Amino acid sequence: MSEAKRYEGSCHCGKVRYQVSTALEQVISCNCSICSRAGWLLTFVPAADFELLSGESDIADYRFHTKKIAHKFCTTCGIRPFAYGKNPDGSDVRAINVRCLDGVDLDALTITKVDGRSF
Repeated sequence: MSEAKRYEGSCHCGKVRYQVSTALEQVISCNCSICSRAGWLLTFVPAADFELLSGESDIADYRFHTKKIAHKFCTTCGIRPFAYGKNPDGSDVRAINVRCLDGVDLDALTITKVDGRSF
């Protein structure tokens, strides 16, 4: 198991900034309607490993289907850097768009495809 590293991430315009601790061991590419259109590469972390640094007033959310996941986006540039949701056990989780993290070599990641369309 890799050791977790602290990353900073942001939307495109930089109004929304955050920090997250993750090992990036499991990165998924989901083919559901929203992930495929937005180009998400996802990793999931407990809410305690995520900190919003700036832009709380610049964030809106979009919910669809079961409306359980709050897909957050910047109201200025429209980029979707993360989402809020719950694990099956009810604990709070953050879905992180790995493409929005600073200093990540996407080509070095092992990406698992997930058939989200079938959920």
